[in-house]
Amino acid sequence: MLRIHKNNVVVFFIIILLISGCKSGNDKASSTPTPTPTIPQNPREFRIDTIASFNDPWALTELSDGRLLVTEKAGVLKLFNPQDGGVTQINGVPDVVDMGQGGLGDIKLHPNFDQNKLIYLSYVERDPSNSQLYGAVVIRAQLDMTNSKASLSNIQRIWTQVPKFFGVGHYAYRILFDEHGKLWISSGERQEFFPAQDMNSNAGKILRLNDDGSLPSDNPFQNQGEIAKQVWSLGHRNALGMAFDQQQKLWVAEMGPAGGDEFNLITRAGNYGYPIVSEGFHYPSDSFRTPFLRHTERPEFIAPVMSWTRVISPSSLIFYKGSLFPQFKNKAIMGGLSSRGLVIVDIENRPVREIARISMNSRIRAITESKDGTLWILKDAMRQDNLLRLVPR
Repeated sequence: MLRIHKNNVVVFFIIILLISGCKSGNDKASSTPTPTPTIPQNPREFRIDTIASFNDPWALTELSDGRLLVTEKAGVLKLFNPQDGGVTQINGVPDVVDMGQGGLGDIKLHPNFDQNKLIYLSYVERDPSNSQLYGAVVIRAQLDMTNSKASLSNIQRIWTQVPKFFGVGHYAYRILFDEHGKLWISSGERQEFFPAQDMNSNAGKILRLNDDGSLPSDNPFQNQGEIAKQVWSLGHRNALGMAFDQQQKLWVAEMGPAGGDEFNLITRAGNYGYPIVSEGFHYPSDSFRTPFLRHTERPEFIAPVMSWTRVISPSSLIFYKGSLFPQFKNKAIMGGLSSRGLVIVDIENRPVREIARISMNSRIRAITESKDGTLWILKDAMRQDNLLRLVPR
């Protein structure tokens, strides 16, 4: 059933703040702190409605009729109706490896979904010749919702992470369409560091494909092999947030190592330097222990527009287009895991800077903007009350 809990929902205030480890700048990471913004006397209030519960959800997208498609990490895709709380499990999802940071991941609609009914899913699979090797894939399929038993058909493999690895982390596997119908994929470096600089691997990269998985002829790396033809930018670690701003510029919110989360403006053929440079530090368990250089020490690599050394652990990213929250118009909104809320960043003024946080006292896995301007939010929680809706109070 549909559950909207208002009586036990805390009213959350916008908190305008400067994180002590936050850096910002135009082209280079700057060591000069951004001046602390003034806290408004009457901060805007919001209401957080608890709508429904899913089993370890990872991503969601909204259909034109207001229903939601929600992925669950274990390999389940569900259709949710906010009007009556009805949930339909969608049949035909391929077998998924639910292990570590991987499972059933992102979901996006084809730009012409209302006509062709195509959806795109990312997930983790085993190598068929070695069950200890894992990698991300992206498929597309037709979604049939003409009867009570919704299902996928005509499944096509669009993309495969190359090579597969022993580890079960840093898949990234966010997917996105641009205004021209090109498909973008964030591919994590799989906790292996060096694939991010290896053009024989598509790990640690931002990739650009045609909607059928074929290779655009205008991608930048046309003369370095077939894998490199997928690549738009390289030197990435684990980009879990990816979105276009109102100018159709691509931005990525990226998990750093121990410190050094990054907000990057993506440029054609850009090299962002990982694992040679980072604003963070190695974990004690890292097999590769050579200290990271800073971007200021290797200016040939593109520095983050912002970085956080008290990490926010960005899980997702949108640019707000609606009118219900006018103070967030065209602002970047990131879901935060360790920061346990939403992080708001102003990209329209320089330097780019964090201007607000909305605390939710819970790890946030995914956000998407509804057509009415409210925000759908998934908590990084296993089973209870993890679909939320942010509305004006």
